[in-house]
Amino acid sequence: MTSQENPGEGMGESPAESHAPRGDGMRGFLASSRSDWLLVAVFAAAILTMPIWLAPIGAGYPDILQKFAIFGIFALGFNILFGFSGYLSFGHAAFLGAGSYAAVWMFKLLSMNALIALAFAIVVGGVFALLIGFVSLRRSGIYFSILTLAFAQMSYNLAYSVLTPITNGETGLQVTISDPRVLDAMFGGVARRGVPELFGMELQGWPGFYFSAVLLILAFFLTLRIRNSTFGLMLFAIKSNQNRMNYTGFATRPYLLAAFVISGMYAGLAGGLLAVTDPLAGADRMQWTASGEVVLMTILGGVGTLLGPVIGAAVMKYLEQIFSSFNEGVLHRTFDFLPTGLQDFMVAITSPFVGEGWQLTLGLLFMIVVIFLPGGIMEGVRRIASRFRSGRGGASPTPAPAGGGH
Repeated sequence: MTSQENPGEGMGESPAESHAPRGDGMRGFLASSRSDWLLVAVFAAAILTMPIWLAPIGAGYPDILQKFAIFGIFALGFNILFGFSGYLSFGHAAFLGAGSYAAVWMFKLLSMNALIALAFAIVVGGVFALLIGFVSLRRSGIYFSILTLAFAQMSYNLAYSVLTPITNGETGLQVTISDPRVLDAMFGGVARRGVPELFGMELQGWPGFYFSAVLLILAFFLTLRIRNSTFGLMLFAIKSNQNRMNYTGFATRPYLLAAFVISGMYAGLAGGLLAVTDPLAGADRMQWTASGEVVLMTILGGVGTLLGPVIGAAVMKYLEQIFSSFNEGVLHRTFDFLPTGLQDFMVAITSPFVGEGWQLTLGLLFMIVVIFLPGGIMEGVRRIASRFRSGRGGASPTPAPAGGGH
C-alpha cells in the first residue's frame, strides 16, 4: 500500500533528514556516518547481552532468545518492503517456509553445515520472491496485498498436499541418520545425531543463539545501509508519492521488485535458521497466520523504523511464550490471595486470554498500540525522549525577547 506521509525513521529522524547528503555528498551503499556505526555498536551490544538483561523477566534462556533473533530478521526484511516502500504483503510466510524446506534439503543431501543450508535458503527465498513479485507488483494497494496472500495460500496448499515428494506433506520434511550428506561423507564429516553444526560446533543451546544473534546484527547493519543508500531513498520516494515518481520519468517497478526480492531473502534466511533450530520443515510455516504475525510485529514495533521491527518481534514472541504457558492452575495460584468466590470469578474472566487463547491478549495489546501509539513502540520511545528533552529545557528557561512574540 502506498501512503502520502512517511513515518518517523530510526530514533526520530524523518526520511528526508536520514537521507540528506552527508559530507562530500557521497551516497553510495557503503557510505556511513559515525552515528550509524554507534547505532550498530549499541544494537550489537544489546543483542549479545540479552541473556543478562532479559533474565529477570524470564526470557534469559537460549530457545526463546533464538526466536527473538530469527523473527527479528524476518521482521527486518518485511520492513524493507512495507516500511520503506509502503507495499503491504500478506504472503511472506511463503518465503519463510521455502527457506526452511531448502535448508532441510541441504541438511539431507549435502552437509549438516549450517552455512551451506542458509546460503541455499537465501537463494531459494530470493528466487521465489522474484517469481511472486514479478506478478504481484503489476498491481498496487490492496490488490497487491491480495495477490501476495493468494500466492502464499497456493504455496501452502502445494506444500501440504501436492508436492508431497518434496515436502513430505503434513508430516513435514525431517533429517534422518540415513540421509546421504554427500559433502560430509566426502570430507569425513560425522552426522552427530543429525544436529546442524558450524565446522564441528553443534548449533544447539547457547551456540545456536549466538549464531542467530550475529546474523541478526549483520541483517540490521545491511538494513541500515539500504536505508541510507540511494536505493533506500528511492523506496521512500515511492512510498511518499509513487504517481509523482512515475510522472517524472522514474521507473519505480524495478526498485519495488528489488525490495521485494531482498525482503524475500531475509525471510528465506529466517526460515533457514528455524530449520537450524529444529531440522524440520512443515507446511504450517507457510500458513497465512505466519504472514499476519510479521505484519503485527512490524506495526507493533514501528513501521519504517530500524529498531521497531526487532522490538515488535521480541515482544510478540515473549508474550506468546508467557501467556501460552498459563493454565487454570497457574491462574488460581496467581489469585490465591483473593476470597474463593472472587478468585474463581477472576480465573473465569482471565482464562480465555491465556493458554490457547493467548492471541486474544495479543489482539488487545495491538488495539491499544494502534489507538494510542499509531507509530508503534518506537513512537512511544520518541514521545518519552521528547518530553524528557523538553523537561530538561524547561528547567532553565531562556528569557523572552523584548517586545513579546509568539
